[in-house]
Amino acid sequence: MPDKDAGTPRVFLVRHGETEWSQNGRYTGKTDLPLTSKGVQQVLGTSKIVIGPQKLIDPASLAHVYISPRTRAQRTFDLLLGDAGKKELVDAGKVSTTEELAEWDYGAYEGLLTHQIRQRRKEKGLDGKRAWDIWTDGSADEVSARLDTLIAKIHALQAPNMRGEAPSDVLLVAHGHLLRAFAKRWLKYPLSFPLSMMIEPGGVGILSYQHRNVEEPALLLGVGFPLEE
Repeated sequence: MPDKDAGTPRVFLVRHGETEWSQNGRYTGKTDLPLTSKGVQQVLGTSKIVIGPQKLIDPASLAHVYISPRTRAQRTFDLLLGDAGKKELVDAGKVSTTEELAEWDYGAYEGLLTHQIRQRRKEKGLDGKRAWDIWTDGSADEVSARLDTLIAKIHALQAPNMRGEAPSDVLLVAHGHLLRAFAKRWLKYPLSFPLSMMIEPGGVGILSYQHRNVEEPALLLGVGFPLEE
């Protein structure tokens, strides 16, 4: 961050690595799939580049890590931090597994593709005026409520440290739809707000605050990487 924002807490969003269903776009909520071999490599690559002392995500700067209970997210956390890094954070009481970060519950649409869902609904005479969309027709109220609860916890942790008084970065390890929903709620938008976002498997997103103010949550759209000396 530039000098004027140095020390402002950040929230890192990490999506789990590839699974068999994420590879082809199938909705994966409660189905507990493992990472593919490619998914493992995606996360290890991210870890090598962005995790470590003086790197983008410095474990020493983390105040807390929140993880989805699904196996694919848990495995991603393990790969990101490695055995030693994970143990240090767990021993310090800085790691929580929470249903607040579980992926959307897709119900009868679990395992389907978007076009399959829309076709099913069309056959039932639904959605005559517009096509089905997860952000307006999914379980948005339930997702928003649990994300708002988590955001309140993060605000309470970070608000006293807007100028870097104590390490207060937060790491979330979760899922594609869920993390995009989190970003919308962080920015105080309803989930139906048409803000198109993408996050790759094993990818990292960053949220923070403007003007060192907890009431001004922001999307950190880009970061600079200084040359190593």
